[in-house]
Amino acid sequence: MHVNNETIEKSLNARRLNLGRRAFLRLATFNCIGGSLPTANPSGGSISKMVAPKIQDCESEFGFILPGKLGNPKLTLLEDPRLHPAIRNELMNNSGPKPGIFPPNVTMDSPYHECVELVEYMHNVLMDNDLDVSAIREQNPQILASKETIRGEDGTEIPIFIERPKVVDGLIPCVVHIHGGGMTFSSANSFETVFWRTKIAQQGVFVVGVEFRSEALNAGHHPFPNGLNDCAAAVRWVYENKSKLGISSLILAGESGGGNLAIGLGIKANLEGWVDVIDGIYAMAPMINGVYDQFMPALSSWHENMGYQGTLPFVRAMTKVYDPESRYKNDPRTWPFCAKKSDLVGLPPHYIVNYELDLIRDDGVVFAQRLQSAGVSASSRIVNGAHHVPEIAMPDAIPDVTTDTIMSLSAFAKGH
Repeated sequence: MHVNNETIEKSLNARRLNLGRRAFLRLATFNCIGGSLPTANPSGGSISKMVAPKIQDCESEFGFILPGKLGNPKLTLLEDPRLHPAIRNELMNNSGPKPGIFPPNVTMDSPYHECVELVEYMHNVLMDNDLDVSAIREQNPQILASKETIRGEDGTEIPIFIERPKVVDGLIPCVVHIHGGGMTFSSANSFETVFWRTKIAQQGVFVVGVEFRSEALNAGHHPFPNGLNDCAAAVRWVYENKSKLGISSLILAGESGGGNLAIGLGIKANLEGWVDVIDGIYAMAPMINGVYDQFMPALSSWHENMGYQGTLPFVRAMTKVYDPESRYKNDPRTWPFCAKKSDLVGLPPHYIVNYELDLIRDDGVVFAQRLQSAGVSASSRIVNGAHHVPEIAMPDAIPDVTTDTIMSLSAFAKGH
């Protein structure tokens, strides 16, 4: 049966109304309504409320105030004047939670099992839908889709999903895409992820999605380094089959937790001596800074945008699930933000996309600066008016932003 654009749009709307949006975005629904800004006590004590900074007379007279919660600690995402009007409308009209369905509560002291419950909840919210990715396939007959199963170093079977143009002229670049979800939930076969890979393939790019092991997706427990090792196996498989696949270069790409894995994989390859197989890394809102205690990162965005989509306890919960025993707190493969200059020297070119109203915006900005200081070609841009990766969560609501990012990723892949 032919599926037209109207059918796809209805499916996307149904997905939104069914709480089927990217789970990190879902936090906006619960935090847009209100709440105070938690911040760390310098003495290491409990979380307290931030005191509103004084505003100079000239700033008040001309309407200049500090951004976000730096200027108004009670501000919510929907109230922030910087928010893109289309994003605000989408959140207000299509992002309401199901009646009686709320995420498990976590604190900075929540034990491991409570953190796992939160991660599993986020995964179930994301995957709870009746949509079939076949609708995307039927709408895009010019894109060939297939599935392979490869084996990791420990014998684990790793599913990979492939989208590629049906008609090509010579070799084309390959993007190995690593989906978001805090390294602990979501799937390479979710509706949004397949839709995103298809959009990339439409630009004449070979795309491989990795179904790496994560806590919520697979039976058993899968902390670091399981997921990263699976992504490494997929990259090696692609590289070893470059001629057969008809690809010219290999780019890693990922958003949020996938951005962490893409950058962390580059560092892993660099430390292990096989980084030359990777031609570039494109990360969107990379979650590269682990939260282990009650000290909030000193980066401005954590103070501007805290509570808009997530809180310190929420980020700490994902950290706890990814590294339960805090063994890898200072490992740059786990949290690239803590990488030393020597870990970064020799890495391939990076392109990092950050979002103005995102909690972790400045993590990516500062990391790009560190890459540059290490002699790595690195570009960084901030998408104004946007929260955490809206191109994947609500691509149809902001087509201009979505198109801009897709074209940017495509150009980066073709340029390397």
